[in-house]
Amino acid sequence: MIKSIIFLAILAVSSHLSAQEVQNSRITTNPLNLSYRFQIDGVSRREAADPVIVLFKDRYFLFASHSSGYWYSSDLKNWNYVASKNLKTVEAWAPAVLVYKDAIYYLGMGEKRIYKSTDPIQDQWEEIESKSKDYGDPAFFQDNDGKVYLYYGCSDNAPIKGFEIDPEDGFKAISPEVELIPHNADRFGWEVPGEKNEMTDKRGWNEAPCITRHGDYYYLQYSAPGTEFTTYCTGVYISKNPLGPYTCAEGAPFSIKPGGFITGAGHGHPFKDRYGNDWYVGTMIVSAKDHFERRIGIFPAFYNNGYSHGITDYTDFPFILPNKKVDFSKKSLSANMNLLSYNKPTKASSSYPSCEPNKASDENIKTSWSAATGKKGEWLQMDLGQIMKISALQICFADEGFQSYRRDVNTPVYQYIVEYSTDGNQWKMLIDRSKNSKDQIYELITLKNSVRGRFVRVKNTKDFQIGRFSIADMRLFGKANCKKPENVSNFQAKRQKDRRRIVFSWNSQQPTTGYVIRWGSTPKQINNAVMVYGNQAEFGFFDCDSPYYVTIEAFNEGGKSKKSIPFKID
Repeated sequence: MIKSIIFLAILAVSSHLSAQEVQNSRITTNPLNLSYRFQIDGVSRREAADPVIVLFKDRYFLFASHSSGYWYSSDLKNWNYVASKNLKTVEAWAPAVLVYKDAIYYLGMGEKRIYKSTDPIQDQWEEIESKSKDYGDPAFFQDNDGKVYLYYGCSDNAPIKGFEIDPEDGFKAISPEVELIPHNADRFGWEVPGEKNEMTDKRGWNEAPCITRHGDYYYLQYSAPGTEFTTYCTGVYISKNPLGPYTCAEGAPFSIKPGGFITGAGHGHPFKDRYGNDWYVGTMIVSAKDHFERRIGIFPAFYNNGYSHGITDYTDFPFILPNKKVDFSKKSLSANMNLLSYNKPTKASSSYPSCEPNKASDENIKTSWSAATGKKGEWLQMDLGQIMKISALQICFADEGFQSYRRDVNTPVYQYIVEYSTDGNQWKMLIDRSKNSKDQIYELITLKNSVRGRFVRVKNTKDFQIGRFSIADMRLFGKANCKKPENVSNFQAKRQKDRRRIVFSWNSQQPTTGYVIRWGSTPKQINNAVMVYGNQAEFGFFDCDSPYYVTIEAFNEGGKSKKSIPFKID
């Protein structure tokens, strides 16, 4: 009897560990951990943007601007790169991709050539006869009745347009072009350029149309105000006809992420996973070394009778990729890991001028710590202030000082170890990447078993001949032994004379890491969100004709507060 009880206990523990390992394999975060290509001109920097993901033969294929190739994945987390030689227009910007009759078709921005593949993993592409023109930011869409459409637009003054095409006859246009979305920055703050949508004397860019259908509604998405701004987002119009007329959807924009470690949820494309769940893959912003320094993120999405939303809050924290159909409007994908590393004290073996250690804990991908060299032994150390439960970490490398173009011998492959300690004297190995051979700068490492530590240290184990060992942020996730924040008090919102702008304020409280402000056009649809620090903020991405309902919540290393009671701003 005792032996049976012991056996069952061991079996239960083993099953739990197995289930935990399976779940860990599905935990990811943004930006995607891709081998981002170094660009061929200007300042040495990585870039991938303007993405499209399609599910083809039970694999996900990801295409992006100017990347010398594309990626494929079986799980949306681990991506394999294909350096294409046969897709001759792969260096184009803003690709349009269509799965049609067991093949993938590819049209790049400004290109007339169209390519077809039935085996993209093996880089097998052939150019087909094309009757297409060259379009700015094109996108394909196939409706339920089999008809195929092309939408395009990339301008600070021209409208978004669309028309029907015939894929059986060189993708030629078979209907007149229709103007679908005009510029309307006087009403929609998200179309005003600027980091805070403050550049009211300049015209923003309306670009990157893409479309999906759910039920009777067509959701035509477009991006604004410009790819370099933290406010880069995706607006949405709706219609019951693929070529309109369209009206701006209630609760727009569709996806916006103006705060957090990495911002931006613009130029991208809707897609479904193999379980039928809706997602949006979008462009995220670095724009530190260069205007076009960008990354890629994926966001859960849902559509409901004319209302739609791409969920961006906490999507640069760990979240769980589903393995079944999920109602994203009701179920969170959060892995329930709290951010432990924000503004924690740091020190380093050395620092390059203007790249101090504290920039590796500021939750800002635009800033970084850099060692003075790229030699073995350079290190960065963080003090969490108390012993905490560490469950995952993401060492986000910054490529400072590298002079790499395309995928040449100077592309950095980081090799390092991560150690932890309870007292800063006795150290244990946490992660060993000293033999790493993969070009991956945003790997989220989820621990099989959480550890308890106060100090964490990452150490370079490779000599770089060019470039310096550098980290944008050393991000640690888990849980601290502290109370969740109290509910936020005295939350206020005041609409400005320019009704596209709203000023928020609230009582600061401790211990709190940050806050998430949410807004929506009805009390039941308060879904858009922005993460902020401090106790006040001003934003200009609102619809001046719409009332809003707003709430706020606080978060820290112990968890989240309850959302405040919504109130209305007329």
